[in-house]
Parts: sequence; C-alpha cells; structure tokens
Amino acid sequence: MNRSIRRVGVVAALMFLALLVNITTAYVVRTPGLLADPANGRVVQEQFDAPRGTILVGNTAIVSTQPSDGPFRYQRVYAAGPMYAPVTGFYSYLYGRSGLEQSYNSALTGAGGAGLVDKILAALSNKPAPGDTVQTTLDAKAQQAAWNGLAGRRGAAVAVDYTTGAILAYVSTPGFDPAPLAGSDMAAVQQAWQAGTTDPLNPMYDRAGAQIYPPGSTFKLVTASAALEDGWQPAQTVASPAQLTLPGTSVQLGNASPCGGDEITMKQALTVSCNTAFANIGMAIGQEKLKAMAEAFGFNARFRFDLNTAASVFPSDLDQAQLAMSAIGQFDVAATPLQMAMVGAAIANGGTMMEPYLVSEVRAPDLSIISQQAPAVHSRPIGATTAATLQDMMVSVVTGGTGKAAQVAGVRVGGKTGTAQSDPSRPAYGWFVGFADNPHVAIAVFVEGSDTNEDAIAGGRTATPIFRQILEALRG
Repeated sequence: MNRSIRRVGVVAALMFLALLVNITTAYVVRTPGLLADPANGRVVQEQFDAPRGTILVGNTAIVSTQPSDGPFRYQRVYAAGPMYAPVTGFYSYLYGRSGLEQSYNSALTGAGGAGLVDKILAALSNKPAPGDTVQTTLDAKAQQAAWNGLAGRRGAAVAVDYTTGAILAYVSTPGFDPAPLAGSDMAAVQQAWQAGTTDPLNPMYDRAGAQIYPPGSTFKLVTASAALEDGWQPAQTVASPAQLTLPGTSVQLGNASPCGGDEITMKQALTVSCNTAFANIGMAIGQEKLKAMAEAFGFNARFRFDLNTAASVFPSDLDQAQLAMSAIGQFDVAATPLQMAMVGAAIANGGTMMEPYLVSEVRAPDLSIISQQAPAVHSRPIGATTAATLQDMMVSVVTGGTGKAAQVAGVRVGGKTGTAQSDPSRPAYGWFVGFADNPHVAIAVFVEGSDTNEDAIAGGRTATPIFRQILEALRG
C-alpha cells in the first residue's frame, strides 16, 4: 500500500516539476518574442505611453520622443525624416515598426538594459523607464550630400569606411516621412500608409539594402577579381570585338563605345568598360570560379547587418551565353547598392571585407555604455596582391576612362561605372562604385531612372557626380 502511494507521489511530483519547467521555459523563451512582437496590443500601448529612446547621428537626434496631449503620452519625432527613413524606419501603432525602430526596439524601449538607477527611480515614481540611446555611424554631411545628389530620383547611395565597416551614408530616394505613421490620429495614419504603399514611385522601398538590381558593369570588378586570382595579369590580352555573338544564339553583344582594338589588355578593358572583352574573360575562367568569387564577396547570402536587407544574387546552372552576360553584370545577376559598396570596400581594404554596421553603440539614460560594435572581418575574398592590382585598374578608370567625373583634386580615387539595361521599356540604370584613400571610404551610387540610352555610359553621367559630392562632403 505504502509502495503504491509512494509511486503515485513520485509521478505527481514529476508531473508538477515538468509543469514548472514548462512554465519557466515558456516565460524565459517566449517573453522576449512576445514583448518584441508589434502585434502584441498591450505591449504596444505601454510602449506608446513611455519615453522611447533617441537615435543619434553624431550629437544630433534624428529620432526623439516628446510629451503629447493626445491619446498617447508621448509622440515620436523624426528630424529630416525622409532623408533618414531607410535607416530609422517607422514606428506606428497600427503598422508596427521597421528599420532601427524594429531591430533596436528592445533598447529603445529600455528593455534592453537601461541603467539600474533609472529603473529604480521609474519604479518608485510609477513611471515607465526611459529608453536607451542608439548611436549611429552615419556622417550627417555625407548623408545630406547623397540625399541632395540623388535629388528625389529613384536611387540609392551607400558609403562605408572600408577599414572598419562603419556605414557613413545610407540613402534611398525618393523617400518617405515616418512622422505621419507615428501619429495618434488613426485615420490620418491609415491615409499616410495608403499613400506610401500605393505610390508608383515606391518611396517606402529601401533601395540601398533591401532591393536588388542588375549591377551592370560594376560587376566587372568581381569578374576581374576572379580572373586575377586565377592567374591572369592586367597586361594579358583578350579578344574585344565590336560585336560578340553569344554562344548558341544569334544575339549580338556590343559595346557602349570603341574598346581600342580587336584585342586589348584586361586593364584597358576595365578602363573603357569593354563588354565583349569581359564576356570573353567570364567564359574563359568559367562559371564555377566566377560564382565562387561572387559568393566570396557576399552574393547569395545576407550580411549580418543592423537592418533587414536582401541577398544579392549570382545565378547557377548557366550556359555559355548566360555566363557571358553574367560576367558583365547582366542576365540574372542582381545586387543591392550595399553589396556593391562592400565589393569596392574589400578591394580598397587590401582584399579584406569588414562586417558592415550602422550602430556604433547603445547607451543607457545615465550615459553608461550598454553595448559597442567593434570592427569585425566579414571575409577575405581576394589576396592583397589582387586587391592592389585592382586598385590600380580602378584608378585608371577614373583618370583616363569612363569614370573621369569622379576625380577629386589631391585624392587617389578609383572606381567603376555601370550601365544596366534589364527592360527595354525603361531607361538604363546608372551605377558607380568607387573608393578614395583620404578619407578611407568606398561608395556605391545607384540611379534607377538615368534617362540615358543603353548605348551610353549611364553610370558615368548620372551616378559618378554623386559619388564625388559624397566624397567631398566627407573631406569637409
């Protein structure tokens, strides 16, 4: 009898223990997710009644919170909202969050480690604890120059300190104002959302990091990297006919301008952006090596980044014609401006690609540092010798090739223009990817509607001057 009771007792104790473990695990594991879920109405209400943290560029608050007399105790304020929108994102009672407002929500609400004194004082006064401060890496002058340079055209610009990975400018245009989405008039909030999401210009797109586009001739930097790593030399010659019949087709690939002969060096091919030469280079080195190099630079994967970004794409299972077009950044090759900025950054940094980041540190209300971002290596796609050779080739593009508009007096500048024609019904896309050694910056500029026909170097005309403006702003 006693044995049976003991057995029942043991089973009951084990069941009770299992229940406690389940409850504890559910609390520990699920609570952060529930608190972060923008669909959790109770938490959202509490957050809108609390002093949310500030987002800074330098010492200037680009997002802050002010007391309000409306239905919420506080109102989110966005200074120069459209210019910083792809970074800050929006904070809306109806539509949730995006950008840093989403990825750093825990810190901004104070749940991520506000100072102990502030928490105690908030608890004693029955008031919500203030949120933490998020410090970005952005340079205000560079951000403004990129915004002004794009001037409302559909496009994007990304600037990165290639020695650290710190993002100095991150602009997407035409842009949207997050402020109306953060309002307390729900009818007005809905109207702002409808206007932003149905606008044919798609102002709520993050073209800098969350949209992919054919990179055109800027991808020749990847193709040149693969060739150099495979043993090619800048002085090695390659066939560069005025027209190249793509294998297995009747399609003729041409050049935007004369390449300088029927056979030219690889350096000359990059300098004048010779399509037929680089198509031949791509077919010569082969699909496997070209894809491997693209992936070494970050294609077919997402960066570990402070914002939700898209993966750039290099396709698989290519025939020779498709490989030829992929080698010049066409066919199904697609990249974000962030990706192409990182390609330029790796080349400028001696072959080492740093992990890109937008937030340098998070500080508690008492100014104590909660977290700091230290520079970290993402990958080493090419060796130092290849990087130095490519730098020299890119300088040639700027001094005597298609990127002359990027020249800045007294600064060593290298770059690559790009033109991408993915749809005959719309203007060619314009690109420029470049670097400078003073300051240490790599910049990618993308202009979606270049108003340039496909036979011209769209990037040299539209994107390259914007590169120069951003660089000059960084130089002060």
